[in-house]
Amino acid sequence: MKRYDKYDEFNKWYEDVLQYAKIVDKRYPMKGSYVIMPYGFSALKKMKNIMSKLLDSYGHEEAYFPLLVPEKIFKKEKDFLKGFGGETLRATKTFLQELDEELIIRPTSETAMYPMYSLWIRSWRDLPLKIYQTVNVFRWETKMTKELLRVRELVAFNESHTAHASAEEAEKQIKEAIEIYKKFFDEIRIPYDIFKTPKWETFAGAQYNYDFFTTMPDGKAIELASVINLGQKFAKAFNIKFMDKDEKKKYVYQTCYGISERELGVAISLHGDNKGLRMISNLAPIHIVIVPIKKNNENDKKIMIYCEKIKNMFEGTKCGKYKAEIKVKIDNREIRPGEKYNDWEKKGVPIRLEIGEKEVKSKTLVLARRDKLTKEKIKEKNIKESVKKIIKEIDKTIYREAKEWHKKMITKHKTLKDALKRLRNYGGIVGVKWCGDENCGKKIADKLLGSAIGYKENEKVEGKCIICGKEAKHWMYFGRTY
Repeated sequence: MKRYDKYDEFNKWYEDVLQYAKIVDKRYPMKGSYVIMPYGFSALKKMKNIMSKLLDSYGHEEAYFPLLVPEKIFKKEKDFLKGFGGETLRATKTFLQELDEELIIRPTSETAMYPMYSLWIRSWRDLPLKIYQTVNVFRWETKMTKELLRVRELVAFNESHTAHASAEEAEKQIKEAIEIYKKFFDEIRIPYDIFKTPKWETFAGAQYNYDFFTTMPDGKAIELASVINLGQKFAKAFNIKFMDKDEKKKYVYQTCYGISERELGVAISLHGDNKGLRMISNLAPIHIVIVPIKKNNENDKKIMIYCEKIKNMFEGTKCGKYKAEIKVKIDNREIRPGEKYNDWEKKGVPIRLEIGEKEVKSKTLVLARRDKLTKEKIKEKNIKESVKKIIKEIDKTIYREAKEWHKKMITKHKTLKDALKRLRNYGGIVGVKWCGDENCGKKIADKLLGSAIGYKENEKVEGKCIICGKEAKHWMYFGRTY
């Protein structure tokens, strides 16, 4: 792995880290699709488990819906069709014959799920319905693709879809979804801000949505998750009705929200340093690597026996809120210890234990921390408690650094000139005063050569719109995005 500066040469750094740590192999022969390798998939699986446990704890149920959607079903909601039509793949034939009916490969699953909701929901007693699935979806991205961050095939798209008896219950569900995602991003140590999306950037077919955003080392903003109030548009398109308590037939109110493997790419980007990966405990495939320091003599066997003893001491030991088991690996490869140190530091393993003749005799181990690249000595009798404590400290260090970076990358500006200068020189997310008019918002985006990210509903603003001079209603935020 070459040594790149994460902030000055992020693209090269990111490619190098993914390749060296064997997170992703990008050599799959189709643009925008990648192989997630075992080390990367282990981290992704841990991330998915956190999300599933959170959704389960809030009363969601997991299901699976088909990949292919009949064209006539996909076309039922016109705004949705308009929003996703340009990136949706159509299946029209096999190698030997035309299909009787054109099929759509799901870009997201509203049109796969809601025909079934119309069959399942009959009475107010069937509500609320809160279902999620984690599946692959396909979107024919025409922009630049980037492993995990912007892809054509999302392989771990976790999407929740809910149905409710009233608008008030749907609003309450939006708040619950935001609460779930706050907990999720806190658990995987990704800092964020929440913005309400302006109308012209709202999810196709939705009333409104909130987006979680963070900032990447290259200064670009990246959307982490969307929480969307669909109102009754899809219910009317798919005839999702129920008999209410007053014995009247009514359409349900719906919400949806989703995340993907993008979060893993963001965690890798924000948590790593110029040495390579730094894995937090909730995502680390390996928490501790034990490196035997052998000298090709009669003591080597004793060293290996002692290494196994230390490894076995962690059998069943758990850490963190979700009680993940601490994973330990002994690196017994026939290469120099220094090469092993370098290798595991680049792969981001939180803790390294070095064990040689001295350590076997003294029952004192050398512990190296990945966050600070420092070493300390730990007594064998204290090893389990010390490791659990240090893992927490490592998580805090990495999270603190990520939050400090994100905080300094969000700025407010009095003039478009200052905002544009900030974006050109540093990137990040810039806020300017906005009257709330769509035309003004679009003009700001054009002048800043970026995208409208959104506004914070309860954030106070005083002064005039930066475009028209009318009274400002919000600080509106813009940025260059993935």
